[in-house]
Amino acid sequence: MTTQVNQVPITIGLSAVVVSVMDGEACALSVSAPDAALALPSGPFDPAHDRTFELALRAFVTAQTGFELGFVEQLYTFGDKGRDAPLADLGARSPPTRTGEPARIISVGYLALSPTLEARGETLSASAARWTPLGHHFPWEDWREGRPAIIDEVIAPALRRWLSQNDPRQREGHASRIRTLFALDGARWNEERVLERYELLYEAGLAAEAARDRGLSTLPEAATLTRLGQPMASDHRRILATGLGRLRGKLKYRPIIFDLMPPKFTLSQLQRTVESISGVALHKQNFRRMIERTELVEGLGVMDADTGGRPAELFRFRREVVAVRQPMGLSLPTLREN
Repeated sequence: MTTQVNQVPITIGLSAVVVSVMDGEACALSVSAPDAALALPSGPFDPAHDRTFELALRAFVTAQTGFELGFVEQLYTFGDKGRDAPLADLGARSPPTRTGEPARIISVGYLALSPTLEARGETLSASAARWTPLGHHFPWEDWREGRPAIIDEVIAPALRRWLSQNDPRQREGHASRIRTLFALDGARWNEERVLERYELLYEAGLAAEAARDRGLSTLPEAATLTRLGQPMASDHRRILATGLGRLRGKLKYRPIIFDLMPPKFTLSQLQRTVESISGVALHKQNFRRMIERTELVEGLGVMDADTGGRPAELFRFRREVVAVRQPMGLSLPTLREN
């Protein structure tokens, strides 16, 4: 959709963050962009032909990946002007403007969840579509095996070098952001602040998208960029970070995790799925006690022999419980202090 506001052309772009868990890893549905970068399924909204944003988005995802979305919800609308943030660019898919001026793009992101493709019995029909582990884009977000070495070995030193080059009047505020976002100097890790961490890295020139948007062939921290996650086309890594942060937050107040589970699952499978999304390791016994208290699952009296060890009982999500009482999420009884 392109319109004119005070002679400034505006285009609305729609992007989908589609998350599934495969082989114990949280993954996002992605496609190959024309410049060979990975991208989220996306496209421009056409007011002449598209009845709603959501219907247009569903059509984009199916056309680009062969995947049909179930439930989706709107994530966020990015329309900042003058802020140091990844630039949106729809490329050849941007509708032409009458004035010839570059359009200002408003990015509208959506979140969708899917059980594993194996559970749905589906495959991606488009050759350019794939499931990409979220850790490839945000390697500092996975604390399941403890504090990621990349934070202390790469990120913290690079951010401190950037801090030393800041205006002295801004250093105190930036220093506080660095400390709290990346759990430095005794600060606690907050797994929900995914977007803020990515935006700080972008602002500091430590996200590859920053070099692209600033028209630079390289940045002073170029050697660092290759270790700080796979970049994405347009502002899609920013939208993906928003989706992951939103999903981590919703785990705690809605039983959204069961939208990622097959109809039958073991409690170990459920725990691994929660861990893959939250990025933290959970205490097994405390997790199971918490699950029992919620009364959200029910044992089926059937054992799963394909666990690679002792057979485990299969459970199902009691969806009918959610229909008759206030929805609840899951607490995260972590295995270690973060």
